[in-house]
Amino acid sequence: MKLWSVAPFDKNEAVAIQTKYELPGIIAMLLQIRNIKTREEIEDFLYNDSQLASPFEIKDMDKACERVRAAIENDEFICVYGDYDADGVTSTALLFSYLDAVGARVMYYIPSRESEGYGMNIHAVEHLKKKGVNLIITVDNGVAAINEIAHAKSLGIDTVVTDHHMPLGELPDACAVVDLHREDCPSRFKQLSGVGVAFKLIMALEGEYCDVDSLLDNYSDLLSIGTIGDIVELRGENRVFVKRGLQSLMNTDRAGLYALVRNSGLADKQITAGNVSFTLVPRINAVGRLGLSGKSVELLLTEDDAEASQIATAMGYDNSERQQIEKEIIEKIDERVRRDPSIVMDKIIVIDGEGWHQGVVGIVASRIKEIYGKPAIIISRDGEFAKASGRSIEGFALCDAVAACADLLTHYGGHPMAVGLSLSSSNIELFRKRINEYADSIGEMPFDKIKLDCKLNPASISVDLVRELSYLQPYGAGNPAPVFGFFNMTLTNIIPISNNKHLRLVFTRNNVSFSAMMFFTSTDEFPFERGDVLDIAATLDLNEYNGSVSVTVIVKEIKAHDDDALAILESGRVFEVFCKGGRLTRNQLNSILPDRNDFALLYRYLRSSGGYRHSPETLVHKLQGKLSYGKIRAALEAMSELGLIEINEGLKTCDISLRRVSGKVSLEDARIIKKLREVIQWANTPM
Repeated sequence: MKLWSVAPFDKNEAVAIQTKYELPGIIAMLLQIRNIKTREEIEDFLYNDSQLASPFEIKDMDKACERVRAAIENDEFICVYGDYDADGVTSTALLFSYLDAVGARVMYYIPSRESEGYGMNIHAVEHLKKKGVNLIITVDNGVAAINEIAHAKSLGIDTVVTDHHMPLGELPDACAVVDLHREDCPSRFKQLSGVGVAFKLIMALEGEYCDVDSLLDNYSDLLSIGTIGDIVELRGENRVFVKRGLQSLMNTDRAGLYALVRNSGLADKQITAGNVSFTLVPRINAVGRLGLSGKSVELLLTEDDAEASQIATAMGYDNSERQQIEKEIIEKIDERVRRDPSIVMDKIIVIDGEGWHQGVVGIVASRIKEIYGKPAIIISRDGEFAKASGRSIEGFALCDAVAACADLLTHYGGHPMAVGLSLSSSNIELFRKRINEYADSIGEMPFDKIKLDCKLNPASISVDLVRELSYLQPYGAGNPAPVFGFFNMTLTNIIPISNNKHLRLVFTRNNVSFSAMMFFTSTDEFPFERGDVLDIAATLDLNEYNGSVSVTVIVKEIKAHDDDALAILESGRVFEVFCKGGRLTRNQLNSILPDRNDFALLYRYLRSSGGYRHSPETLVHKLQGKLSYGKIRAALEAMSELGLIEINEGLKTCDISLRRVSGKVSLEDARIIKKLREVIQWANTPM
């Protein structure tokens, strides 16, 4: 369960925006909610598709430009040194293709994720020296490569850094360090991806009479994929890149991109930031995750249709293989959780496994974070050494938590929402302990949230409304697709579709009905029944079939209307803290201690239902809010200990089955109840 949050809204200000700028009411409201209010902000957001700031606003851009121009004029051998993800791959293809087009002698290098890891490395530098490289231009990396750039310099190789990651203090001794996050960089827009910074270098190289519109025509397809893939905020210049790029992708003349679009099933469809993010980017990333990033660059650069088709097909297979590897790791974690539920009770979930593919653990961490609403770090052990990726929830800087354990790590980096790290396998248990001690030391962990733009009356749903919403596209980080809240809706029908893989749900309120799609949920997994009164968080889209256009409501989250999400989350947290031996007040402990009547109420429900096969959180609704979630968890644990029920709870499913019992049992005999009473008594004892 997530905490539901409705964005604050100033109706008077929205009306003023609507009137002053002659916008549809829904657009004026959403602009106000997203704090886009002035004429300049509104025009830039809604209408700008080519205006970009001068590249020379960025510190060291003049030096970078001078050194690269000299290399071109003197026929020096240039290497574009990239990265293996979608941002790094598109950055590499973009800068390489530009330099090749202007007559530079140029090659590219992508390190292997598996054997070399992120960024520059000494072995690669020495390899490039043997190749005769005179100048390395990094894209999407380099700002942290202090030793590697120094080594390159000692070998007579100059380096120009173009990067968008945060410097860790000292800057490398390069000819130029073009990074928006340098403390002395005066550039106004700081949210560019690596491919955005590489494009700015191209603008600078074009000189005083740079035709930005023409450059966008040539490169915005690559720009859009890298920008979307790096999940940077789709505001300002990033929005320009993506708006233009989505148009270019529809009619791309790059053989490789055309083949990738066709192989992904997007040919003849409207290409959006969403299907770039969920269809094209994963295919590019999958190749890098499996250690073959060079294929992605080859695809983006080839002019041969047959070669493009071959590589695009192979990338589709790689993506399927990545999905299978991910599934296998998730299944192993599911088995682990069923054996030992305590591993997901920590504030920061840390799970390790031997031989898990290092290129996939970041995706798995995202899945675990989403399921439990907690920061998650997934570690792949390889004998004595281990590598990990972590993902966080909004409001908790996971990079700070990892930095607090720096003495246990051989390498670490990242930002508040995502981290990467390496450590000795022997330090994993201590790392798990220490990072959770850090989480304890900074107070309460925030709850994961589902953010609603606004509540919407179901009578307002229309094709025209959804068409008006297209003003806000493209959607992405910093500008998500609007999520609307439909509250107090009565569920009137549940229709399985696609062999019960998805559900179509029908809701009614005040004689207005609509159907909504709930994807990847079967009837067995859906905990609600006809007649239940529910709240829905949903997005709106258009569906065209046989010439008829209709609105599709897509469910993001769903909960019982009478559920207090905050109370359920807080009560569940109290239970977890108790199970982990944390300190709680007497009132908190009493709030999860079930009495005989609570025990009887829950057991009668389970017996009348023949067990239960949904998340225990939903039992709060089934019992009409008569028991707190913490009491339900404690009572279930007690019943399990007493042999009344068997609980088999994994990542997504929970099966509570009744067992045959001869004779009477006493709630007070359960270990958890004895422990609760013991701790309550201790809590009452003066210190």
